[in-house]
Amino acid sequence: MADLQSYLSDTLQSRSLQSPVPQVALQEDCCMGIDEAGRGPVLGPMVYGTCFCPVSRKEEVRGMGVADSKVLNEEQREKLFAAINSAEELVGWKVEILSPNRISTAMLQRTKYSLNALSHDAAIELIRKVLADGVKLTEVFVDTVGDPGKYQSKLEQIFPGLSITVTKKADSLFPIVSAASICAKVVRDECLKGWTFVERNMESSGLGSGYPSDPQTKAWLSSHMDPVFGYPTVVRFSWATCREILDSKAVDVQWPDDDEPENPAAVRCAKISQFFAPKSVDVSKKRHRFFEERGLQPISDF
Repeated sequence: MADLQSYLSDTLQSRSLQSPVPQVALQEDCCMGIDEAGRGPVLGPMVYGTCFCPVSRKEEVRGMGVADSKVLNEEQREKLFAAINSAEELVGWKVEILSPNRISTAMLQRTKYSLNALSHDAAIELIRKVLADGVKLTEVFVDTVGDPGKYQSKLEQIFPGLSITVTKKADSLFPIVSAASICAKVVRDECLKGWTFVERNMESSGLGSGYPSDPQTKAWLSSHMDPVFGYPTVVRFSWATCREILDSKAVDVQWPDDDEPENPAAVRCAKISQFFAPKSVDVSKKRHRFFEERGLQPISDF
């Protein structure tokens, strides 16, 4: 999966991958399914996937043998993904890879952004991209996140021209959602296998499944926690599993700004002029990694 290298070369950022759009999808009414992989793990990205095909050829997708990715083993999933990928005249697919960094940053920022909200955003983005590609989309089937009724109403308000079905176990009920589930799961597995650490002396071997209940994953978390800097970027540090280990093993950090000074009158206020360098001084420097990791850019106009 050559396109996956664009993500693995910079795992701090989220990425989109996709197949070519079948010509028939531009000419006939199409349906699409949406499902995710990696919602619960403490390691690695969450991947949202979609598959789409002509409504008149739904049964051909069923005939490929697709099923909910959770009931298939790794070898079966990879064979089915290869079949989906090679059926370029029938099926198209897209995935949104949400990096661990994006997930944890959103969940711990000052204005909290839930995992459900991130999931909804990813599904909405997939629908928009499929429509932008010119696919004659008429039906959408989504495996629910949260209350299916509220989720469906939300999507119907955004896409009033589409017939949308949001339900539990959609990956078992609709073959096109099963296909999306397989795409998402295979891409997530490949991400973990080929994970490129930005930190030194780290290897992707021994990560386990990435789920908090996996003994191998727990052991990896315990042995790769820095007492000062915490976890490498493959870890969703907002998960309770991580917080418990950090609380028990990490160094207790004191933030001076959180403490009231003993003698407030003795605190000198900085002059505003101190924040402006003379014109003769070159103040150009590399932006802090905090801003680079989050893709934040300075703006001057609103």
